[in-house]
Amino acid sequence: MGVSIEVATEVTSELQAAVAALLPQLNPALAIPTKDELTAVLADPAVILLLARDGRSIVGTATVIVFRTPAGAKARIEDVVVDEGARGRGVGESLVTRCIGLAREHGAKVVDLQSRHEREAANRLYLRMGFQARDSNLYRLVLS
Repeated sequence: MGVSIEVATEVTSELQAAVAALLPQLNPALAIPTKDELTAVLADPAVILLLARDGRSIVGTATVIVFRTPAGAKARIEDVVVDEGARGRGVGESLVTRCIGLAREHGAKVVDLQSRHEREAANRLYLRMGFQARDSNLYRLVLS
């Protein structure tokens, strides 16, 4: 059975369990979101959370955010993660392809994403899909 990509529309125990299992595979330091936090994600009109299913199981997620600035509509892809047992079968590519399609449908003219250097397979995928590495500094300020 092939992978299907769907938009998450409600916080279920299945969604909570999938996010709890997948996020640590992306970054073990990430906090697992609460039900209220996931509800806020799904309620945000700028955010679309995608689920990849292999049969009945959720095997991956990705988030696309579309926002507007004076420079135009932009999109950002965040938190692309595929379960270790499902990697190498096109799940990540299917998620990113759907993110790009949704960004286009919502009027974005550019799509940005970032990936840690050690995520070699993900970085190869993004380059193969037409993303270009930017000569830019990424800055972060953690607000506590």
